[in-house]
Amino acid sequence: MHELGHVLSVPRANVAAAAARRAYDPAAMAPDPTTIVVQRYLDAIADESRADTLVRELLDQSVRRLHMLCTNLLLRRYPRLARPPVNLRPEELLSAVVERLLKAMRAVRPGNVRQFFGLASQHMRWELNELARNLDNRPPPVTLGEEPAAAPPPSASRLSPASVRILEAIDDLPEDEREAFSLVRIQGLSHGEAADVLEVSTKTVQRRINRALLLLAEGLHDLRPEGAESDGA
Repeated sequence: MHELGHVLSVPRANVAAAAARRAYDPAAMAPDPTTIVVQRYLDAIADESRADTLVRELLDQSVRRLHMLCTNLLLRRYPRLARPPVNLRPEELLSAVVERLLKAMRAVRPGNVRQFFGLASQHMRWELNELARNLDNRPPPVTLGEEPAAAPPPSASRLSPASVRILEAIDDLPEDEREAFSLVRIQGLSHGEAADVLEVSTKTVQRRINRALLLLAEGLHDLRPEGAESDGA
């Protein structure tokens, strides 16, 4: 199974699917009440004397969008964690992410809505990746009086070591490259839609994706099938 080739060739979604995803996008261009309120809190958090209180109020005000982001990421990218034996619910993921954000925002001060939801999305991925690794390391259940069941093939129920490396390599990309790569190659937005989200030109999006692909190819070169050549796309 060539995981690297699969991840680097995620097709673009059709227009309808992309539009639906943008309802969950943390940096959607059309202002909405949540965006306006979040930005006001981010501006006010500069007052260090009330920072902890303001962060808690900020998370309370943005909980509906954070819940949507948790639901989208869990069910679309980590569906196995929503099934037995983990049975993770979006509400449980949200609770863990809120705890992470409370700690993270003691040191990190997002300056705008995009940075805030980007930080939240990063902690969602970290939480889900940690749960996935724990699940992979868990020994299979054995019923008393029965012979131990044979372990299922890695591709059927767990992340392979190569898949774990790919996810970690994507998380380790520089921020600009990681955002562009995630929006286009993972979430399926067009270059134009990603440019709107990131508030940059489409050429900048393409340049960042190319840079991300080069970095991933360098770091994961040993996963490329023998004889395969980089397409640079």
